[in-house]
Amino acid sequence: MTERRSILSGSTFEERIGHARAVVDGDWVHVSGTTGFDYATMTISEDVADQAEQCLRDIEAALTEAKCTFADVVRVRYLLPDRTDFEPCWPVLRRALGEIRPAATMLVCGLADPRMKIEIDSPSTTR
Repeated sequence: MTERRSILSGSTFEERIGHARAVVDGDWVHVSGTTGFDYATMTISEDVADQAEQCLRDIEAALTEAKCTFADVVRVRYLLPDRTDFEPCWPVLRRALGEIRPAATMLVCGLADPRMKIEIDSPSTTR
């Protein structure tokens, strides 16, 4: 039987919506779309680069709990309501993923809360 377990961050969104920050399923770890909210305080910066940094901190925490690192990430999607906000995030994203170079897609779309300027979706990893 394949190991399957949920990793929770404590975000109120997880409880209210009914999802986990990440799911470990055998050799794969699937991380939920992660926004720039600081889940400890449920606050969010107005700056898109700060939001990207927070996304990556939360993703890294989930990966660590799953016994992975960014080096294990094979796929990532960036979701932004405003395409002009993507380039200011590049240095932040490059610091975390630049050497790893996962497959990536950027989409322009609406997000659940107008304060959200970026969501990093489904970094899937192998362990």
